[in-house]
Amino acid sequence: MNKKIKRPAVLVPWYSYVPLIFALLFNTAVYTGSRFIAGGWKHYNIETSVDRLIPFFAPSVSVYLVCYLFWGINYILIARQNKEAVCRFFAGDFISRLICLFFYLVFPTTNVRPEVVPEGVWNQVMIWLYSVDAADNLFPSIHCLVSWFCYIGIRGRKDIPVWYQRFSCIFAIMICISTLTTKQHVIADVAGGILAAEICLRIGKRPPVWRGYQKVLDKANSLIFPGKTREVSYADEEKGTV
Repeated sequence: MNKKIKRPAVLVPWYSYVPLIFALLFNTAVYTGSRFIAGGWKHYNIETSVDRLIPFFAPSVSVYLVCYLFWGINYILIARQNKEAVCRFFAGDFISRLICLFFYLVFPTTNVRPEVVPEGVWNQVMIWLYSVDAADNLFPSIHCLVSWFCYIGIRGRKDIPVWYQRFSCIFAIMICISTLTTKQHVIADVAGGILAAEICLRIGKRPPVWRGYQKVLDKANSLIFPGKTREVSYADEEKGTV
């Protein structure tokens, strides 16, 4: 008879605290740091004639902003896995931000935003968004990158309902579309974000990569959780004994 896998009673297992917090801090450092460094450098506009055909639709900013809640929920779901799966995902997540940092510094991009009249709630929100988020750090789109990670990080998981996996895919696509209809990004940015997520997750799943990430994680955890760190097997984690 198959035994049910025990799930942690806490929101995420203790070994996932560091990956989650570091992912947030490193993402912020890459985005704000590259802007601080390259803000005054020459930026390239890779907008195409097809991008100019996409209509501006202010209400889509609602999807663009709600994505932060989506990110939080799905990253927590991903962090609730066994330690090996967590290391595989967050190793890929880390590599993806290094790629973003490379492009933001080597090939900084920008675009031309539309003039938005201050009429209506959604236009007001768009004006606010444009004021706090400069038209830089566009390729690849971190918005699309993280949203796609949220989907592929739970894709095929037996412990995640199929309906939620499908919802995550659809919502990730909606977020990508919203980056175009709010004129925050162009098609190349969206494609770059999705492609980077797929490639980096594959890289993160390679044993030399995720095991290297795990070694660093274990050292960090040994300093933060000295009473809990011990070598555990994949089977033990699957049984929920840690």
